Amino acid sequence: MTGTTITTNGSANGSAKKGRIAKAKKFGFKPVNHAEFAEKGMTIYRAPSLLQPHRAREALLDAHEGRIAPLLGYYLGLSSPPLAKVVAQLGYDIVWVDWEHASTNVETMTQMVHDIQFFSEGKSHAIVRVPGHDHAAIGFALDAGASIVCPQVDTVEQAQHIVSAAKYGAIRNGTRSAPPARLIPGLSDTPLDPSKSLHECVNDQAAIVIQIETLEGIKNLDAILTECGEYIDSVWLGSLDARISMGFPGIGGMEPEWLEAVALFESTVTKHHQAVSGFALGTPEAKAVLSRGKSFLMVAADFFSIVGTGLADLASSRKDYKAQNFNGVYKRIDV
Repeated sequence: MTGTTITTNGSANGSAKKGRIAKAKKFGFKPVNHAEFAEKGMTIYRAPSLLQPHRAREALLDAHEGRIAPLLGYYLGLSSPPLAKVVAQLGYDIVWVDWEHASTNVETMTQMVHDIQFFSEGKSHAIVRVPGHDHAAIGFALDAGASIVCPQVDTVEQAQHIVSAAKYGAIRNGTRSAPPARLIPGLSDTPLDPSKSLHECVNDQAAIVIQIETLEGIKNLDAILTECGEYIDSVWLGSLDARISMGFPGIGGMEPEWLEAVALFESTVTKHHQAVSGFALGTPEAKAVLSRGKSFLMVAADFFSIVGTGLADLASSRKDYKAQNFNGVYKRIDV
């Protein structure tokens, strides 16, 4: 991990005082017409250029506070620009590029982000799960024009580092480097708010989602949000990794220790008025449980769609097509 640690709420050593609540998020951009979201989707939050991130921070907050419907996402776990081009045209609000667990390099990730934003004509916004907390990886994803998901956030210090790496300017203790050749002057570098610099605007456009994936992270979440909550736009409880860290199998269960951990997570995000995100896949009953309290939902995924449809098609085809002698099926015409 590289980069300078950020102090966001008056604590230099990463500790947080109990009882404090994260500062409210303020952006200052011209308000969007929320009534248009149902028809136009994320286009109402698009930036002056699709090479820039959407106003994703606002969209997540608006969804959390009920001004728009929950944001619906498609998870791309396969490293495939052609697949990204197809999914971009489907109309999902968010398309997730998994750089953490896919065999993706910087060029492929960047191409997928651009495909999502341009092939959707701004109706979908790309969000990249970066591999860890690397300062350079966070910059690469943001430079591409995406928002970011940062996995395995366990401590205040890690959250401070992520925020620092994602923000421009010492005024916010940011250590993100400005890319000189990403946006073309006069063409794609127009700031969303003409009264502010491009970099000030982008700070308030690209969203940061953190994943809490261990019991340690759950216990430290109150301190994390106290110190960094102003800059964290949604929190994702990574149930599979969290349960593995606690010695439990699967993505869910009724173990008392697990239920206590989930209750602590839910209490903490409620205390800090924090948006929550997660998967909502499976049966209607499973979706109802998984979507509870979440304003950003991943409701479809390439891997699950391919496997689910592929297995169903294969099973039905095995029933439909039985062994037979195909000799004589076609009529012979003698010329």
